[in-house]
Amino acid sequence: MAKVKVNKKNKIKVSRGDRTLEITCYIIFALAALICLYPFYYVIINTISANDLSAKGDVLFWPKGLHFKNYINAFQIDGLLNATVISVLRTVIGTFLTVFACAFMGFMFTQEKMWLRKVWYRLVVATMYFNAGIIPWYLIMKNLHLTNNFWGYILPAIVSPFLLILTKTFIENVPRELQEAAMIDGAGVLTVFFKVMIPVIKPILATVAIWSAVNQWNAFQDTLLLMTDTKLYPLQFLLYQYLNQASSLASLAKSTTSTTSLAAAAATTATTTSVRMTITVIVVLPIMVVYPFFQKYYVKGIMIGAVKG
Repeated sequence: MAKVKVNKKNKIKVSRGDRTLEITCYIIFALAALICLYPFYYVIINTISANDLSAKGDVLFWPKGLHFKNYINAFQIDGLLNATVISVLRTVIGTFLTVFACAFMGFMFTQEKMWLRKVWYRLVVATMYFNAGIIPWYLIMKNLHLTNNFWGYILPAIVSPFLLILTKTFIENVPRELQEAAMIDGAGVLTVFFKVMIPVIKPILATVAIWSAVNQWNAFQDTLLLMTDTKLYPLQFLLYQYLNQASSLASLAKSTTSTTSLAAAAATTATTTSVRMTITVIVVLPIMVVYPFFQKYYVKGIMIGAVKG
């Protein structure tokens, strides 16, 4: 077999100081990653460990008394399936409409031919600084018949001034020649938007999508203010109620267990700590699963969309 000669002259010499600095940076970044990941790991291992040990704080680095009864109990909550459907629908529909609104309005606010575009843009941005408060907002929603209405989740969140600013700034960084070339070929405003602009601004659209999806998925305060129909409760509000009842539910579970079997059932009997941590995992896990798929667009979108030039 022929030997491959390595040209040592082309090797880049790294000084001892540079190598030390590189190793130090890797150690610091690894520690920072562990600090960020450990809370999630801690919550997860406590949900699958013996509940009595978890309540005492004995589960720190690895599961003890492995079991999955906490999740079985959590998914037996009445109305959980319907609440999950409501959460998924509001997240999907709300995210789609928010992304479309931010993209279209951001595009139109960059068009010099738009009538009073600067006025409309400043009026939208002004809503970031001026808020009438909860009571006027509730009265408006009530007068618009959006109480006990699924669209009460969607319509108020369609236009987000902050996300609109990011989208508009990103579009302003797109070469103007792309739009001008399409218009010379006879394309109208809508054609330019859908066929030229949308494919170019995918990074900022992904950024808007992930922020909007997180906001919609985690929201429950609007349910507290607008909804009394239990069929419209989203997953987060249902789990929020269950979380508030965690102490009473855990006490009830213990009181219904006979004295002779209490010690044997202690490991799997629900406690306040186990209920809270299980709910936390159920709420956070879907977003944690979705986020990595958007990450490559997210970084580029937020950097270009936030800084013009």
